[in-house]
Amino acid sequence: MMYKILEKEVLAPTVKKIVVEAPLIARKTRPGNFIMLRINEEGERIPLTVADYDQEKGLISIIFQEVGYTTELLGSLEIGDKISDIVGPLGHHIELEGYKKVVCLGGGSGTALLYPKVKGFNGTGAEVISITGARTKELVILEDELAEISDRLYVTTDDGSYGHHGFVTDVLKEILETEDVDLVVAIGPVPMMRAVANMTREDGIKTIVSLNSLMVDGSGMCGSCRVNINGETKFTCVDGPAFDGHQVDFEELMNRLSYYTEEEKVAMGHGKEVE
Repeated sequence: MMYKILEKEVLAPTVKKIVVEAPLIARKTRPGNFIMLRINEEGERIPLTVADYDQEKGLISIIFQEVGYTTELLGSLEIGDKISDIVGPLGHHIELEGYKKVVCLGGGSGTALLYPKVKGFNGTGAEVISITGARTKELVILEDELAEISDRLYVTTDDGSYGHHGFVTDVLKEILETEDVDLVVAIGPVPMMRAVANMTREDGIKTIVSLNSLMVDGSGMCGSCRVNINGETKFTCVDGPAFDGHQVDFEELMNRLSYYTEEEKVAMGHGKEVE
């Protein structure tokens, strides 16, 4: 079965959104699930979070940043093109019920992964405060979409070109000092998620992070996506991708993410010579 691209949108210079026809996947997807995607038979499989889904129309939305050979190739596809393989939904979806006030933070392209969680919490009637951050104004994504489903939305930029001049953790700190929060959800660069977890740990505020460890098959067979959670080995693909932020060994995660840096450079330089 081939998966047809029905819509395409450029959200930022290196961030794109595609809407794909995938009725069986859309029917089962919940906030927090991801897919494994292979563009063609010669390509590698990559994990991507389902940013949104329409179960009635049988559509899933995928938002991704072009950071390597495969994501650049995916970004070059146009409306009407087809993707060879999509497997999903995979991973555990986030439990949404039981919270009165939730703060959701997205850093960089992590905002795309955050969107379905914000939408889910909004649907439960919880008060949702969203904070999205980027390096500069042109890299801010999904601002209008998040504003529609958040009770409050804060935007931060590292260079001060838009919104709050600083980091998402600056805004979170101010909120935690003045308000009672039941849950914090953070998705983005590892240093950002670690900073959020450190900030909430002292007060014992439940914190969920979504990990981006290296993944090959998405089924728990290869073990490449293993992470250290509270001293135990877990697999992001079958045990996550969401974990208790206070239990994650972020240092080990960052080390593992750098394993294939040289191979990625070769792939970008030679295209199909390295898959």
